[in-house]
Amino acid sequence: MATHFEIELEKLKNVIEKIGLLAEHQVGEAVKALLSEPITEGKEVKKTEHKIDKLDIKIDEICQSIFALQQPVASDLRFIMSAMQISNEIERIGDLAISIIKKSKNIKDKYDLISKFNVDELAKQVESITIKTNECFLTRDENTIGEIFVLNKSIKNKCDNTIHSIINEMKTNSKTVVSGTNLVIVMKHLERISEHCTNIAENVFFMINAKIIKHEKFDDKKSDN
Repeated sequence: MATHFEIELEKLKNVIEKIGLLAEHQVGEAVKALLSEPITEGKEVKKTEHKIDKLDIKIDEICQSIFALQQPVASDLRFIMSAMQISNEIERIGDLAISIIKKSKNIKDKYDLISKFNVDELAKQVESITIKTNECFLTRDENTIGEIFVLNKSIKNKCDNTIHSIINEMKTNSKTVVSGTNLVIVMKHLERISEHCTNIAENVFFMINAKIIKHEKFDDKKSDN
């Protein structure tokens, strides 16, 4: 029979899985709003945002309860420490997804700009890294962690290049300044979502190996194991 401690750890894992899937859903809605549908901030999106906020608080409460009553050590302690960090990262991903939906309302000629600067490919990559991040938490697969770091680097490079191109467009065509500025902000939000996913992957690596890692040193750390 599972002990109370084991039940609490399983509950914590399940809540993180749930909040991760909700954030994944929000990012999907943000990408959908940006690329293919009229921009709306519907009740469903707000409802999901509230769920994420509540689960973030619930995770803190579960962790505090375990710390106070169970005195975890070793891998259990690393899991709980990481859970608190991961919850915070996921909550930020949800907030950024909402910001993308709101900001996208102010991008006129959105589809022309998206097509011109290949924003669709970038947005799909951000959606993909969010899905992979949830996978790596559940499976604790180091190959998936490595894929997340590679994908994050690609997203960052594409964001930098896209922002540079949009700024050049605004310099030559003043009519695009307002929409271009909003699109640049959306690009930065997408980049930050990717960074938060990478932070989560770093925490999963810490859970597995008891080592703090930064993504650019991932290969070096793997060779140390």
